Amino acid sequence: MLDDVVSSVPAPRPSAPDAEWRPSLQSKVLGGALRLTMRPFIHHAPSRPLPIRVARRALDRAAALMPTDRRVRIERLRDPHLRTGHVLKAEWIIPDAPADGAVLYLHGGGYILCSPQTHRPLTTRLALDNGLPVLVPHYRLAPEHPFPAALEDALAAYQWLLDRGHSKIIVAGDSAGGHLAASLAGEINRSGLPEPAGIVLYSPWVDLSCELSVPADKEVKDAFLSPFAARRVGRLVAGAETDPRLHLLGADWGALPPVLIQVGGAEVLRPEAEELARLLTAAGGRVDLEVWAGQMHVFQLLNRILPDADAAMRRTAEFVAEALAGHDGGGASLTVVA
Repeated sequence: MLDDVVSSVPAPRPSAPDAEWRPSLQSKVLGGALRLTMRPFIHHAPSRPLPIRVARRALDRAAALMPTDRRVRIERLRDPHLRTGHVLKAEWIIPDAPADGAVLYLHGGGYILCSPQTHRPLTTRLALDNGLPVLVPHYRLAPEHPFPAALEDALAAYQWLLDRGHSKIIVAGDSAGGHLAASLAGEINRSGLPEPAGIVLYSPWVDLSCELSVPADKEVKDAFLSPFAARRVGRLVAGAETDPRLHLLGADWGALPPVLIQVGGAEVLRPEAEELARLLTAAGGRVDLEVWAGQMHVFQLLNRILPDADAAMRRTAEFVAEALAGHDGGGASLTVVA
């Protein structure tokens, strides 16, 4: 799979991360600890509504204990005037002296867990590094609200930004939020709305059926993500009927704005990210695929702790600056940060 991507793209661009980078000791120790503790729990975690609701509350309470960077202001947004009939609830993260543009960030959590609050280490970092306000919607979660409820909410949030004069928008997301961000990009393309300036995907969960990640589970030592558990969750997200917009690898892609995909070299979702990069490149888009050797799923969340994550966020800031300036970077690229 990786060889197919390599053959389809030119050599890495000069702004790509240092190819001599090595996984930090901190990331190795943390990855090993999570594999021994969290992965067995996640692998066998039940996918029923009650345990899911309990897990949501626990995650939100834990997130409330994390301090928020004082260099940003967080406003809670509630806008009832939406075409979907669903109230838009979101966090609006505003840095000092925000620049022209905005980020729409769609949090991960398997479409069943997490919230804007759980992802503040990522969203506040995006706001500070790029000087941009970041909108993080409370999109509706499964199993109470199966797909396309989340996509409807993401599209409403994007329209909210457009209605307020934000013409330069970066759409970003991690894991399931990466799937949602890519689905949103396709929906924007099909609907004829003004396209975003760029798209950033962290460890995107591209294929909810996990056809590529299940075989990869035997080849990599993923720190905590189990494709078998993810596949069970994917059935909850799809609901009774399968929406074709869920199937990113079977979509008819048009050329998208510049896309940055960062994926850990030690996670089972890597083959999915590589295949999505191949498809988007074949459709005529610019795709920067970065495989960060030794890194776990959505390692960027730990940018305050891991030097690897800090470097990945700095690379993201470079990409965002180029995308907002309208630079296409001269084509697609692949970087293996080994």
